[in-house]
Amino acid sequence: MRLFIFKEKVDVPDNVEIRVEGLKVTVKGPKGTLSKDFSYAPVTIKLIEENVKGKTVRRVIVETYLPRKKEYATTRSIASHIKNMILGVTHGFRYYMKIIYAHFPVSVKVDEKRRVVIIENFLGRKAPIEAKIVGKDTKVYVKGDDVIVEGIDIEAVGQTVANIRQATILRGDERPCPHGRGGGPGVLDGIYPYKKEIIGLKVKEI
Repeated sequence: MRLFIFKEKVDVPDNVEIRVEGLKVTVKGPKGTLSKDFSYAPVTIKLIEENVKGKTVRRVIVETYLPRKKEYATTRSIASHIKNMILGVTHGFRYYMKIIYAHFPVSVKVDEKRRVVIIENFLGRKAPIEAKIVGKDTKVYVKGDDVIVEGIDIEAVGQTVANIRQATILRGDERPCPHGRGGGPGVLDGIYPYKKEIIGLKVKEI
C-alpha cells in the first residue's frame, strides 16, 4: 500500500541554532555556520517543537507526499545532509591521508592564499601538481607523511580529499608493473585516505 506521507526527523541539540526558510536550511553552532538550499527536491522542511517526557525537543521534519522509491531516497538523503550539518557545526570532520612513495620523496605544501595543495617531486616530475581546496572553512595540514583535511562541511572536506587523491592517480602507460610483467599492482606511489572521524568522536578506518 502506498503511503500518503513519509517523513524523517532530525533532533536539534540545545547548542545549535537552526533556521528554516522554505527549503533553505541554515545551521549555526560552536564551530561555525552552514547553509544549504534543497529547493531541487520535492519535499517540505519545517522546524517544530515537541514535548518528550516533559522536555521540549526541537526537530527538523523532512516530509514528502505520495512517495515513490525516488522520493523515499531523497527524503532520507536530505535528512542525512541536515544531520551532517549539525555534526559539522558542533564537532567537525577530519580525514587522514598517507603520502606513499618508493624512490622519489614527495613534498606536499599548502598555499592558503591560492587555496591549493601543491604536490612536488611526484615520481620525480619537475612540474608540481596542484589540488584545489574546496570550501572557505576547509583546512589542510601536513604532518610528516600525513596530510590532514578538516572542516565543518563534510561535502567540502570530502571533495578536497578526492581532489588530492585524484591528483596522484596514475592511468594507462603511467602505471606499469614494476617487475616488467603484465598485470600486478603497478606503481603504488600516491596520497591515500586511510582514516576519517567526527572530531571528538570515535575514529573510523576507511
